[in-house]
Amino acid sequence: MLSAASVLLRVKMNVRRHLREKNTIPKIFAETVRRHGDKTALVFEGTGERWTFRQLDEYSNRVANLLLERGFKDGDVVALFMENRSQYVGLWLGMAKIGVEAALINFNLRLEALVHCVTISNAKAVVFGSELTDAVCEVHNSMGKAVQMFCSGDWDHKRVPQGTENLDSLLDAAPSHLPRRPQRCFTDRLFYIYTSGTTGMPKAAIVVHSRYYRMAALVYYGFRMTSDDVLYDCLPLYHSAGNIVGVGQCIIHGMTVVIRKKFSASRFWDDCAKYNCTIVQYIGEICRYLLNQPVRDAERQHRVRMALGNGLRQSIWEEFMRRFSIPQIAEFYGATECNCSLGNFDNKVGACGFNSQILPYVYPIRLVRVDEETMELIRGPDGVCIPCKPGEPGQLVGRIIQNDPLRRFDGYVNQSATSKKIANSVFKKGDSAYLSGDVLIMDEYGHMYFKDRTGDTYRWKGENVSTTEVEGTLSRLLDMKDVVVYGVEVPGAEGKAGMAAIADPSHSTDLDKFVKDMEKALPPYARPVFLRFLPEVNKTGTFKFQKTELRRDGFNPSTVSDRLYFLDSSRGRYIRLDEELYQSILSGKHKL
Repeated sequence: MLSAASVLLRVKMNVRRHLREKNTIPKIFAETVRRHGDKTALVFEGTGERWTFRQLDEYSNRVANLLLERGFKDGDVVALFMENRSQYVGLWLGMAKIGVEAALINFNLRLEALVHCVTISNAKAVVFGSELTDAVCEVHNSMGKAVQMFCSGDWDHKRVPQGTENLDSLLDAAPSHLPRRPQRCFTDRLFYIYTSGTTGMPKAAIVVHSRYYRMAALVYYGFRMTSDDVLYDCLPLYHSAGNIVGVGQCIIHGMTVVIRKKFSASRFWDDCAKYNCTIVQYIGEICRYLLNQPVRDAERQHRVRMALGNGLRQSIWEEFMRRFSIPQIAEFYGATECNCSLGNFDNKVGACGFNSQILPYVYPIRLVRVDEETMELIRGPDGVCIPCKPGEPGQLVGRIIQNDPLRRFDGYVNQSATSKKIANSVFKKGDSAYLSGDVLIMDEYGHMYFKDRTGDTYRWKGENVSTTEVEGTLSRLLDMKDVVVYGVEVPGAEGKAGMAAIADPSHSTDLDKFVKDMEKALPPYARPVFLRFLPEVNKTGTFKFQKTELRRDGFNPSTVSDRLYFLDSSRGRYIRLDEELYQSILSGKHKL
């Protein structure tokens, strides 16, 4: 529709202006401070503490000046490993003011995955929250002595690794004036967000200043937000949804953002009423959790006019709007690194976005045919990908034009990982395009509907789970047995629940020990909900696991003759999955 095209054109003109003026996110924030200095910028629900835009500016200046004093320079990387709070925003923003790039690390990671993320970023320092001290102590010796350590929060020098410094006291003593800015431009790197892909351990996706602006501005203008809105952000700040789509409205547009440490279904509407929130953020799972709560008066005693997010299932879309009295669902689609973001700007039930059929050159994206078994691109006689017809599922792709900030693909720190997300001769012979890895369907009017994730990644509990990474971890815990991990659909649940097929012909697996070891090695969302023990796992001629049949079999004990188990999270153990338990899971009586 024309509204979508006008939004794109507006953002495109703004991007070009910022390019000409060699702006960066810190420079744009300086303008926000000038306009809204004494207005509340951030509220941290955990303490009720409020920061004005001027206070956020001064805190970030202290961060910048401290790092300058310690010898950090333009292009250095500092890993940020802490739970949600206002300081998180001030820390990465302060780093950006002097050209230091933050690596935003998932605070659920432990052991190998945590070391991997710090290592691949080439971080010269780690700033961690005191609440994560134990996790840091477990891996400190693996990080190298050259990596400086700073702790923010409740200080206890006896608990932190040797050599760690008290960041908060250092910042109190640091000057609050604006430091000298480096010569940076709009397409330079801002920070890194980690994403689980199809190649194993988390990959560091590059977020440049223009991408941060584009992601925040598209939803701001597309969904007609204003600087008077108050946004409730309970999503993790190490993800783009929480830190760019959410906090970006504060940094760029002067909106007040309420930060919560983590989502709470029972406190959600109370918080919204207390802080007069007008916009709430969600992922699909959040909407379902809220609907599962008992009905109470507080859920309608609020000023929320819009729910902003992605992954809301069509089956609960209208019920969510009706029960909680929310006029607008602002559903969007877009991975951190992608160049084919979408927005459902006209409130079409179930859609995640719209692509103009009249003006396709405004936004060169499309769905292309793929082999449903292998997910390989299907090409015509000329070698070019075949576009899908309306109603036909296909992989979403976006044409790459590197000198256009709206079309460029910055990829990952690892160049080989970047190459795997690019295909050639997609729209026409010789071009290049970004592969989203997601299957969508478009109707005859151009509305897009999310269908599924391709490849070796599935989504569970709001997180992307890399099956390759989980397979490697579980195989190591099980004395290198063959392990295949995949996602299975559970009726009524958002995303796909993890399932592991394990080759165990001798029935030698000690499940109690396995659970204890797994809890130390994997975050909760990556732990398989179902286990299947079988004599052997089928492989291809190139020793790749064959997952298609396993996915099709699912976890139904009446059709699967192998031993099946279910992770009972309330008891912290795997229990045998029989027909009675299977029916209980299908009916929603058993919590996943």
